[in-house]
Amino acid sequence: MKVCSRKKLLALALCAVLCLGALTGCSGSRDLKIGSAGIGGTYHAFATVFASILTDDDENLKVEVLTTAGSAENLKLLSKGEIQLALAQADLADAAFNGTGTEKLSGFSAIASLYTEACQIVVRADSGIAAVPDLAGKKVSIGEEGSGTEQNAKQILEAYGVSGADVLNYDYTTASQKLTSGEIDAFFCTIGAPNTVVEETAKNVGIQLLPIDGAAADKLITADPFYIKTTIPAGTYGLTEAVETLGVRALLLASDKLSKVQAQTVASTLFEHTADLHLTLPIDFVLNEDLATAGITIPFHEGAKAYYQSKGLPQFKD
Repeated sequence: MKVCSRKKLLALALCAVLCLGALTGCSGSRDLKIGSAGIGGTYHAFATVFASILTDDDENLKVEVLTTAGSAENLKLLSKGEIQLALAQADLADAAFNGTGTEKLSGFSAIASLYTEACQIVVRADSGIAAVPDLAGKKVSIGEEGSGTEQNAKQILEAYGVSGADVLNYDYTTASQKLTSGEIDAFFCTIGAPNTVVEETAKNVGIQLLPIDGAAADKLITADPFYIKTTIPAGTYGLTEAVETLGVRALLLASDKLSKVQAQTVASTLFEHTADLHLTLPIDFVLNEDLATAGITIPFHEGAKAYYQSKGLPQFKD
């Protein structure tokens, strides 16, 4: 996947002279850690591909992809300075930064908004479960503890007035296996669509996705404006009809300890390799600078600002 241009290589060489390498801080560290989420999810897929791109551009760089519980854990790791990059949902990032969630956190900032994660509620096609209220009294996985999926699932169940569900905290792969074996009745995943775990579930048993629409969806959007209406097209996972649901944006975040030079290089690498990401990720990954900066409510990293300024985005003018 080594597709660096001569111009890019010269830029990296210049950064190396200035600060011991384009992705090396002035402290001389040659390592980056990216917080992703569980294996099988889009966060993990993105982090793995992006880590490969970063190391292809700088073969002396070491990039480690950490498997985590997802957004909430990633934000804590960033705030502690234990990782340098991470994926997180926009709603959780805002709540952590502004202290409106369970814990106020600091020490992180935005690089870019990447794609929409769809809230997907997966049931077996033969389950007889047709709508969210039907989950009352059922065994339902709401995602790993502390994940964005867990928060979204709780909000969705509450919006629909679902009580009495036996909620369980499984990662996506385990939830898929237990749905296939009939040990649970449904699982939630807030994730880019299509997703490989859900695709595998569909191949094994056939699935349906429950819609999140109507008054309940409007109630959720009013309570949390980070929710946006989105559609999972017919044909995805073998679905015969499109499914209306809600989604949230996935963000690429950086530790504030990441130098300006490092963060600017991360941003430029992201946009220079958008075509590579589109080809290798399971989702329809489409990204440009205008889309990537819209709707972010937390500060941008100084290095990201410098990149966007170099591209002439008016909101980043000095």
